[in-house]
Amino acid sequence: TLTKGEPEVTDIVSENEAELIKIAAIAEKGSEHPLADAIMKKAALLKIKVPDANKFEAVLGHGIKAKWENKSIVIGNRKMMEKEGIEFHALEEKIISLEAAGKTVMIAALNKKVIGLIAIADALKENSAEAVRELEALGIESIMLTGDNERTAKAIASQIRIKKVFANVLPHEKLEVIKKLQSEGNVVAMVGDGINDAPALAQSDIGIAIGSGTDVAKETGGIILIKDDLRDVVLGIKLSRATMRKIKQNLFWAFAYNTLAIPVAAFGLLNPIIAAAAMALSSLTVVVNSALLKRWKIEG
Repeated sequence: TLTKGEPEVTDIVSENEAELIKIAAIAEKGSEHPLADAIMKKAALLKIKVPDANKFEAVLGHGIKAKWENKSIVIGNRKMMEKEGIEFHALEEKIISLEAAGKTVMIAALNKKVIGLIAIADALKENSAEAVRELEALGIESIMLTGDNERTAKAIASQIRIKKVFANVLPHEKLEVIKKLQSEGNVVAMVGDGINDAPALAQSDIGIAIGSGTDVAKETGGIILIKDDLRDVVLGIKLSRATMRKIKQNLFWAFAYNTLAIPVAAFGLLNPIIAAAAMALSSLTVVVNSALLKRWKIEG
């Protein structure tokens, strides 16, 4: 949501880089995850022929498991390695240094033995920081929800001045964070573009889906941003506030006319023709006031 969605392999930690990429690509070939796409692009760049895996399983929020030529392949984060009983702590220092640089680190294991690390980075959208600043100016707090690790998440958040970060969250945990914020009396808007964001989009008071995102996200969101520009979140909020101001103004004028005219008419002090004209003027005022919304500009 905050990044361009074009992740690239930036670092390969292995004695045999080409072999590591080949093994990782075999496992990721059947995945539609953006990180898998980055690995496949790297394999293509290195002109590596990637065979199909015999068996493939995506573990939500953790990584990928695959079988190839009677070999087991596991690609994922720390939780994935711990889940599979694979020792990786000898590389912990290197993992930490890559994460501190804002990169997502994938650990690769072949037959239960770690064979290397693949670091992937995705550039921030040019307008992400500006959108966060504008939301802050409106008195709206921005919070990052991500399945990525805490170091990477905080490194990215610091670049765009987001102070509160929830990292390592699975899709159902994103939903729980939204519920908790709502239970504290907050009105919560969720901006998302992926399948993993759908539960949180549905739970939020206002679900805002990015137009370039997945169909599931767009079906779930109450608002869909046509352009892939996070500043449109700010535009949507400002336009909504301007619309609410018009609604309140219209209600005021409608009630004002009737509050003044009905008692006068009840005592027979108002000519029926004048009363009819007043009602027409009331409706005309509401229509004209609403039409003025067309002149609204984001700068206003």
